[in-house]
Amino acid sequence: MNRAALIVNPFASRVTEERLASVERELRRNVELTVLLTEQGGHATELARGLEREGALYVFGGDGLLNEVLNGVEDDVVVGVLPGGHTNVLARAFGVPLDPVAAARALISAQPRRISLGRANGRRFAFAAGIGFDAELVRRVDELGRRSDGRRPGDLAFTWEAAKLLAGRRGRYEPVLEIEGFGRAAFALVANGYPYSYAGSRPLRVAPDARFELGLDLVAPQRLVPRVIPRFIAYAFRGGGERAEDVFYGHDLDRIEVRCDAPLPLQVDGEDLGDVDSVLFEAERDAVSILAPDAATLRA
Repeated sequence: MNRAALIVNPFASRVTEERLASVERELRRNVELTVLLTEQGGHATELARGLEREGALYVFGGDGLLNEVLNGVEDDVVVGVLPGGHTNVLARAFGVPLDPVAAARALISAQPRRISLGRANGRRFAFAAGIGFDAELVRRVDELGRRSDGRRPGDLAFTWEAAKLLAGRRGRYEPVLEIEGFGRAAFALVANGYPYSYAGSRPLRVAPDARFELGLDLVAPQRLVPRVIPRFIAYAFRGGGERAEDVFYGHDLDRIEVRCDAPLPLQVDGEDLGDVDSVLFEAERDAVSILAPDAATLRA
């Protein structure tokens, strides 16, 4: 019987004792399983570094847990994502069932898909990173704290905080950073794959050409004013081939260097990394293997 480990965030939005027990039973039918529960932020990185390099490593939690694990695993470890968070971007993008038990069943026979990762000042990320607007939004939602059951706020909280953030600035974001080789911009969104994220069940098509097998994609509005906000919102949900003259785009990049006029918030995979004066985004190509039921198909 193959050996495997399961790292679990017991406080993730959709992780319960009952679901965990069901996931364990499903996996144990096929593998000799070691279960490890995280106790605090950063613990998953430590756990991933301490694992023996044999068999698969399953991750049951949200996007933040996966991010921590990816910052601890060796390159030859195969990772399986069991959706237990609120958004579960990577799991959805790879066609993993959102029911964790069905996901465990599907991943047992799934083939590994070799993908690239991004890095922001050395910190790995799986699907997206940003400096400025979206990172500030992540921070505002985090500041709301967790509910009494330990879960993070949901989509309504993000929508409300985004509306307040834009209202507080009267819908204006002026150029406050310099992107080497592109120019001055109001904020920067960096995608390692597609979609950038999800709003409820709808994918955010911020960088529709981005693919997990390639380098990084950049989308950076030069400035934001009230009259163009509807266009940006429509683009985020619709995506497609249109390009605006007031937005910088970059595709399949190995390096994106950003310098800020003043410290700005930075986020990776929805995790707040604090304020930075500058950030170097790098593509780490052919970085890690992810179990995916649709491993042979590029999702569009």
